[in-house]
Amino acid sequence: MFNKKIGFILVLALAAGLGLLAAQKYFGPAAPATPWPATQAVTMFPQARPLPPFSLRQSDGTQLASGELNGHWTLVFLGFTFCPDVCPTTLAELAQAQAQWKDLPDSIRPRVLFVSVDPERDTPTRIGEYAHAFHADTLAATADVPTLENFAKSLGFVFMKVPGKGYDENPNDYSMDHSSAIGVLDPQGRLAGLIRPPFQSRAIAADMRALTETSAK
Repeated sequence: MFNKKIGFILVLALAAGLGLLAAQKYFGPAAPATPWPATQAVTMFPQARPLPPFSLRQSDGTQLASGELNGHWTLVFLGFTFCPDVCPTTLAELAQAQAQWKDLPDSIRPRVLFVSVDPERDTPTRIGEYAHAFHADTLAATADVPTLENFAKSLGFVFMKVPGKGYDENPNDYSMDHSSAIGVLDPQGRLAGLIRPPFQSRAIAADMRALTETSAK
Protein backbone atom coordinates (compact mmCIF):
# COMPACT_ATOMS: atom_id res chain seq x y z
CA MET A 1 0.00 0.00 0.00
CA PHE A 2 2.80 2.38 0.91
CA ASN A 3 4.57 1.86 -2.42
CA LYS A 4 1.32 2.37 -4.32
CA LYS A 5 0.64 5.60 -2.46
CA ILE A 6 4.17 6.89 -3.09
CA GLY A 7 3.85 5.99 -6.74
CA PHE A 8 0.58 7.83 -7.05
CA ILE A 9 1.98 10.91 -5.37
CA LEU A 10 4.81 10.90 -7.91
CA VAL A 11 2.26 10.61 -10.71
CA LEU A 12 0.37 13.61 -9.31
CA ALA A 13 3.56 15.62 -9.15
CA LEU A 14 4.48 14.75 -12.71
CA ALA A 15 0.95 15.55 -13.90
CA ALA A 16 1.11 18.96 -12.25
CA GLY A 17 4.60 19.76 -13.49
CA LEU A 18 4.22 18.43 -17.01
CA GLY A 19 0.54 19.14 -17.60
CA LEU A 20 1.12 21.53 -20.47
CA LEU A 21 3.49 19.14 -22.26
CA ALA A 22 0.96 16.32 -21.92
CA ALA A 23 -1.78 18.59 -23.23
CA GLN A 24 0.30 19.49 -26.26
CA LYS A 25 0.78 15.83 -27.17
CA TYR A 26 -2.85 14.91 -26.43
CA PHE A 27 -4.65 17.74 -28.16
CA GLY A 28 -2.53 18.18 -31.27
CA PRO A 29 -2.36 21.57 -33.05
CA ALA A 30 -2.92 24.52 -30.75
CA ALA A 31 -4.99 27.64 -31.14
CA PRO A 32 -3.12 30.92 -31.60
CA ALA A 33 -1.65 32.47 -28.46
CA THR A 34 -4.07 34.74 -26.60
CA PRO A 35 -3.01 37.98 -24.83
CA TRP A 36 -4.45 37.17 -21.40
CA PRO A 37 -4.40 39.76 -18.62
CA ALA A 38 -1.92 39.30 -15.78
CA THR A 39 -3.17 36.75 -13.24
CA GLN A 40 -2.35 35.93 -9.63
CA ALA A 41 -3.79 32.45 -9.02
CA VAL A 42 -4.23 31.14 -12.55
CA THR A 43 -1.24 29.87 -14.51
CA MET A 44 -2.31 30.62 -18.07
CA PHE A 45 -1.02 28.44 -20.88
CA PRO A 46 0.57 30.23 -23.84
CA GLN A 47 -2.05 28.57 -26.02
CA ALA A 48 -5.56 27.37 -25.13
CA ARG A 49 -6.35 23.85 -26.30
CA PRO A 50 -9.70 22.24 -27.23
CA LEU A 51 -10.94 19.35 -25.10
CA PRO A 52 -11.88 16.06 -26.79
CA PRO A 53 -15.64 15.39 -26.92
CA PHE A 54 -17.12 14.38 -23.56
CA SER A 55 -20.51 13.71 -21.97
CA LEU A 56 -21.06 13.79 -18.21
CA ARG A 57 -24.27 13.27 -16.24
CA GLN A 58 -25.29 16.31 -14.21
CA SER A 59 -26.93 16.23 -10.80
CA ASP A 60 -30.35 16.94 -12.34
CA GLY A 61 -30.00 13.92 -14.63
CA THR A 62 -29.29 15.88 -17.81
CA GLN A 63 -26.16 15.45 -19.89
CA LEU A 64 -23.30 17.93 -19.84
CA ALA A 65 -21.69 17.58 -23.24
CA SER A 66 -18.95 19.30 -25.18
CA GLY A 67 -19.92 22.85 -26.07
CA GLU A 68 -22.39 23.33 -23.22
CA LEU A 69 -19.78 25.13 -21.14
CA ASN A 70 -19.13 27.63 -23.91
CA GLY A 71 -19.76 31.30 -23.24
CA HIS A 72 -18.35 31.28 -19.71
CA TRP A 73 -15.00 30.83 -18.03
CA THR A 74 -15.29 27.56 -16.09
CA LEU A 75 -13.29 26.18 -13.18
CA VAL A 76 -13.22 22.36 -13.14
CA PHE A 77 -12.36 20.43 -9.98
CA LEU A 78 -12.23 16.63 -9.57
CA GLY A 79 -13.22 15.11 -6.24
CA PHE A 80 -15.73 12.92 -4.41
CA THR A 81 -18.32 13.46 -1.70
CA PHE A 82 -16.65 11.18 0.86
CA CYS A 83 -13.45 13.24 0.62
CA PRO A 84 -12.37 14.19 4.16
CA ASP A 85 -10.37 17.34 3.53
CA VAL A 86 -9.18 18.51 0.10
CA CYS A 87 -12.58 18.53 -1.60
CA PRO A 88 -14.59 20.44 1.03
CA THR A 89 -11.73 22.89 1.55
CA THR A 90 -11.43 23.56 -2.18
CA LEU A 91 -15.18 23.91 -2.73
CA ALA A 92 -15.38 26.29 0.22
CA GLU A 93 -12.67 28.51 -1.31
CA LEU A 94 -14.41 28.40 -4.67
CA ALA A 95 -17.73 29.31 -3.04
CA GLN A 96 -16.10 32.39 -1.55
CA ALA A 97 -14.76 33.29 -4.98
CA GLN A 98 -18.22 32.81 -6.51
CA ALA A 99 -19.66 35.24 -3.96
CA GLN A 100 -17.13 37.84 -5.10
CA TRP A 101 -18.11 37.71 -8.77
CA LYS A 102 -21.90 37.41 -8.25
CA ASP A 103 -22.40 40.95 -9.57
CA LEU A 104 -21.25 39.92 -13.05
CA PRO A 105 -24.09 39.37 -15.55
CA ASP A 106 -25.39 35.81 -15.55
CA SER A 107 -24.72 35.55 -19.28
CA ILE A 108 -20.94 35.77 -18.73
CA ARG A 109 -20.54 34.92 -15.02
CA PRO A 110 -17.81 32.29 -14.42
CA ARG A 111 -18.91 28.78 -13.57
CA VAL A 112 -17.61 26.15 -11.18
CA LEU A 113 -17.92 22.48 -12.19
CA PHE A 114 -17.39 19.75 -9.58
CA VAL A 115 -16.84 16.32 -11.17
CA SER A 116 -17.04 13.27 -8.91
CA VAL A 117 -14.55 10.51 -9.74
CA ASP A 118 -16.39 8.09 -7.41
CA PRO A 119 -19.46 6.99 -9.42
CA GLU A 120 -19.85 3.82 -7.31
CA ARG A 121 -21.01 5.85 -4.31
CA ASP A 122 -21.74 9.30 -5.75
CA THR A 123 -25.12 9.33 -7.46
CA PRO A 124 -26.12 12.44 -9.42
CA THR A 125 -28.50 13.41 -6.61
CA ARG A 126 -25.80 13.02 -3.96
CA ILE A 127 -23.22 15.11 -5.81
CA GLY A 128 -25.81 17.82 -6.41
CA GLU A 129 -26.70 18.04 -2.74
CA TYR A 130 -23.01 18.03 -1.81
CA ALA A 131 -21.92 20.72 -4.27
CA HIS A 132 -24.93 22.97 -3.69
CA ALA A 133 -24.28 22.94 0.04
CA PHE A 134 -21.21 25.06 -0.76
CA HIS A 135 -22.77 27.25 -3.46
CA ALA A 136 -26.11 26.95 -5.26
CA ASP A 137 -24.59 27.86 -8.65
CA THR A 138 -21.97 25.10 -8.66
CA LEU A 139 -22.46 22.55 -11.42
CA ALA A 140 -22.02 18.91 -10.38
CA ALA A 141 -21.54 15.91 -12.66
CA THR A 142 -20.12 12.39 -12.88
CA ALA A 143 -19.96 9.50 -15.37
CA ASP A 144 -18.75 5.92 -15.67
CA VAL A 145 -15.09 5.31 -14.88
CA PRO A 146 -13.79 5.08 -18.49
CA THR A 147 -15.48 8.37 -19.37
CA LEU A 148 -14.11 10.01 -16.24
CA GLU A 149 -10.61 8.72 -17.01
CA ASN A 150 -10.74 10.24 -20.50
CA PHE A 151 -12.10 13.52 -19.17
CA ALA A 152 -9.43 13.71 -16.47
CA LYS A 153 -6.71 12.89 -18.98
CA SER A 154 -7.87 15.72 -21.24
CA LEU A 155 -7.24 18.11 -18.33
CA GLY A 156 -3.88 16.56 -17.48
CA PHE A 157 -5.40 15.11 -14.26
CA VAL A 158 -5.38 11.62 -12.73
CA PHE A 159 -7.34 9.71 -10.08
CA MET A 160 -7.16 6.28 -8.49
CA LYS A 161 -9.23 4.12 -6.12
CA VAL A 162 -7.35 3.29 -2.90
CA PRO A 163 -8.86 0.35 -0.90
CA GLY A 164 -8.93 0.65 2.89
CA LYS A 165 -7.87 -1.98 5.41
CA GLY A 166 -11.36 -3.45 5.58
CA TYR A 167 -12.06 -3.40 1.85
CA ASP A 168 -12.28 -7.22 1.56
CA GLU A 169 -15.19 -7.29 4.01
CA ASN A 170 -16.67 -3.89 3.12
CA PRO A 171 -16.55 -2.84 -0.57
CA ASN A 172 -17.28 0.75 0.46
CA ASP A 173 -14.10 0.97 2.54
CA TYR A 174 -12.00 2.90 0.06
CA SER A 175 -10.88 6.40 -0.79
CA MET A 176 -10.08 8.20 -4.03
CA ASP A 177 -6.73 9.83 -4.71
CA HIS A 178 -7.05 12.56 -7.32
CA SER A 179 -5.32 15.61 -8.74
CA SER A 180 -5.93 18.64 -6.57
CA ALA A 181 -5.43 21.33 -9.23
CA ILE A 182 -8.31 23.22 -10.84
CA GLY A 183 -8.65 23.28 -14.63
CA VAL A 184 -9.51 26.64 -16.20
CA LEU A 185 -11.63 26.51 -19.36
CA ASP A 186 -12.10 29.57 -21.53
CA PRO A 187 -15.45 30.65 -23.08
CA GLN A 188 -14.72 28.40 -26.08
CA GLY A 189 -14.48 25.37 -23.78
CA ARG A 190 -10.71 25.09 -24.23
CA LEU A 191 -8.21 24.30 -21.51
CA ALA A 192 -6.56 27.67 -20.95
CA GLY A 193 -4.77 27.27 -17.62
CA LEU A 194 -4.51 25.73 -14.18
CA ILE A 195 -4.88 26.83 -10.57
CA ARG A 196 -2.68 24.91 -8.17
CA PRO A 197 -3.06 24.80 -4.37
CA PRO A 198 -2.96 26.48 -1.97
CA PHE A 199 -6.10 28.23 -3.16
CA GLN A 200 -6.91 31.84 -2.29
CA SER A 201 -10.48 32.86 -3.03
CA ARG A 202 -9.70 36.57 -3.47
CA ALA A 203 -6.95 35.89 -6.01
CA ILE A 204 -9.12 33.38 -7.89
CA ALA A 205 -12.05 35.80 -7.98
CA ALA A 206 -9.87 38.67 -9.18
CA ASP A 207 -8.39 36.54 -11.95
CA MET A 208 -11.73 35.22 -13.15
CA ARG A 209 -13.21 38.72 -13.16
CA ALA A 210 -10.28 40.04 -15.20
CA LEU A 211 -10.46 37.14 -17.67
CA THR A 212 -14.24 37.48 -18.00
CA GLU A 213 -14.08 41.21 -18.59
CA THR A 214 -11.27 40.79 -21.16
CA SER A 215 -13.28 38.19 -23.06
CA ALA A 216 -16.41 40.34 -23.02
CA LYS A 217 -14.71 43.27 -24.76
